[in-house]
Amino acid sequence: MQASAEYLDYSGRPDRLSGGVRRIPIDTPAGPFNVWTKRIGNNPTMRVLLLHGGPGSTHEYLEAFDSYLPAAGVEYYYYDQLGSGHSDQPEDDSLWELDRFVDEVDQVRRALGLDRDNFVLYGHSWGGILAMEYALAHQQHLRGLVISNMMASAPAYSAYAQDVLAPEIDPGVLAEVRALEAAHDTENPRYMELLLPAHYQRHLLRMPVDEWPDPVARGFAHINPAIYVSMQGPSELGMSPDATLADWDRFGDLAGIDVPTLVIAARYDTMDPAYLEKMAEVLPKASYLFCPEGSHLAMYDDQEVYFAGLVDFLGSLPPAGGRAPSS
Repeated sequence: MQASAEYLDYSGRPDRLSGGVRRIPIDTPAGPFNVWTKRIGNNPTMRVLLLHGGPGSTHEYLEAFDSYLPAAGVEYYYYDQLGSGHSDQPEDDSLWELDRFVDEVDQVRRALGLDRDNFVLYGHSWGGILAMEYALAHQQHLRGLVISNMMASAPAYSAYAQDVLAPEIDPGVLAEVRALEAAHDTENPRYMELLLPAHYQRHLLRMPVDEWPDPVARGFAHINPAIYVSMQGPSELGMSPDATLADWDRFGDLAGIDVPTLVIAARYDTMDPAYLEKMAEVLPKASYLFCPEGSHLAMYDDQEVYFAGLVDFLGSLPPAGGRAPSS
C-alpha cells in the first residue's frame, strides 16, 4: 500500500517539503511511488548522495555529516530509500531487490541533476553494496565513489561474522542467541538484550547503548524490518542463507570500476578490515582509509579520522569539466 503523499514525520508534523527537501517520484514494477531527499549546502561541482545502510534503515544516523561537510564546502543529499523513513513504504516484498534499488538510485540521480562533473556516490554498509552495484552499472555518471564499512562479498562477510566475531562472544550467550535464531524468535526482546553488550557495543558502535547519539537511536527505532529480514535475514551475525543478498559477491568485478574510490574500514567493524584493504588494492583508482578506533559506525566512534579522510578524498578528486576541485 502506498504511503500518503503528505508524509507525517516522526514527531507527527506534516513535512512541508521546505529547507531543501524534495519528494522525488520514481517508477517501479509495482507502480509509482515517492522517495524523500534533503539537500544541504550548495556546490555545483561537489555533490554527494548518501546511501544509508540497513537494508531498511533511514538517513538519520548519517546526520553526523552535518558537523563536517558544510565547513568543507560540500553539497550533500540525505535520501531515504523506498520503504524507509520519510519515503513511501509499500507493503510489497517484490520491491526489495537489488537491481530495483539500483534503478531507483539512478532515477534519484537524474531528478537531482547529478552527473559526472559533480556526482560523488557514498554508500555505508548495505548502502555500500548499492553503491558498488550502481558503479558497475552506471559509472559513466560518477565523479567519485565512497564505499564505507562494506565488504564486496556477502559470503565473505558472513564467514567473518561466523569464524571471527561470533567466537568472541561468551559461549553461553552465543548458544542462547543461536537457539533464538533457530526458533525464528529474533523478535524476542531477549535476542537484542543478549547481543547489545556482546556484539553491538563491540562491533557496531563502541559506546554504551544509553549514550548512543540521538541520530543513531532514531535510525534504529525507524528501521523497516520487512526489508531488513528479506534482504539480510533476521540474524545479526552474518546473512541468513535464504536472504536475497546471501550469495551476492562482486569482489571479482571491482577491477572494472574505473572512478576514484575511497574504501573506509575500521578496526572493530563487523566487516573485515583486511578484506576492505584488499578491495582498495583491486580497485584501479582507490585509496584506503583505516579508522583504528572505529567500529561499523566509525563516523561516530572514530569521527575525527573518518571525516578528515573523507573530506581529504573529496578535495583530492580530479577537476571536473576543467574546474578546480572543491576545498
